[in-house]
Amino acid sequence: MVLPLDPVIANIIPLLPLREPATMTPQSCRESLRALAEARKAVPPPPVDVVSDVEVQGAAGKLGARLYRNGTGKAPTVIFFHGGGWVAGDLETHDRQARNLVIETGAVVISVDYRQPPETRFPGAFEDAFAAIRDVVARIADFGGDLARVGVAGDSAGGNLAAATALACRDAGVKLAAQLLVYPVTDVVGSFADAAENAKFPSRAENAEGYFLTRETMQWFAGHYLADKAQGADWRVSPLRAKSLAGVAPAVVTTAWFDPLRDEGHAYAKALQAAGVPVTYHTGEGLIHGYFGLGEASEAARAEAERARADFKVLLERGV
Repeated sequence: MVLPLDPVIANIIPLLPLREPATMTPQSCRESLRALAEARKAVPPPPVDVVSDVEVQGAAGKLGARLYRNGTGKAPTVIFFHGGGWVAGDLETHDRQARNLVIETGAVVISVDYRQPPETRFPGAFEDAFAAIRDVVARIADFGGDLARVGVAGDSAGGNLAAATALACRDAGVKLAAQLLVYPVTDVVGSFADAAENAKFPSRAENAEGYFLTRETMQWFAGHYLADKAQGADWRVSPLRAKSLAGVAPAVVTTAWFDPLRDEGHAYAKALQAAGVPVTYHTGEGLIHGYFGLGEASEAARAEAERARADFKVLLERGV
């Protein structure tokens, strides 16, 4: 039986941003996510030993990044890509997610501030993410120091970047131990505005509005990321459309039940499994898009996120 919406989260939804895509601008979108992060500052973030602003190589120059770690010994390395519809989000908005990854996986985490649209449209964010992975791998001694235990992770649009770059790593011979895809965007064909494409994923209608992320907001994000709707068929923005998923890194995929992206995330997990890729899938029952950032308020959100991170840790420790 499907669980109802978590009552704690139901009370939080009216307080969350990104609710007015008709009047939202890239700047207001960014400011609203930063304001949400600022509102949490009274609650101390999860403590880690080292938090250091660094740079990694992007596709067109240096990118800001933040390194997190506990201890000093050899450890797995995770390159993390924040969510925010490609347009928004930054190192600050996802600081707590990065810290929790360190604490619960034992990895060194590098959170990457990739270029964003509309200033830099597709494939800029993808190219930055892939360049950052290659740079970290080339300098692995500066990070966790173990080439056999490198992973990628991201939530929402960051999950999209993690999934797409995992495919790029496979093709380039860059060995990844694991990928953690948190309620990822996996199919942007039709830019969430095409009725026939939307019908393939019933959650786009079931959860079109009322649960924080709306289908209309996804249309807005896709419209800013893509210069041309035809780009939605490119596997670098729609990894579900890749010709083959065989040989990509083992994956942990999470979705949220009350999320328009639920069914495309589930479809990606099933497609990975069909291609012979080891996959652990978490349904996120009772939860909404963004629940990885709601663990301090919702016990259900915290527990589900912890389960996913624990599975990711197993894959990282196993290595390639």
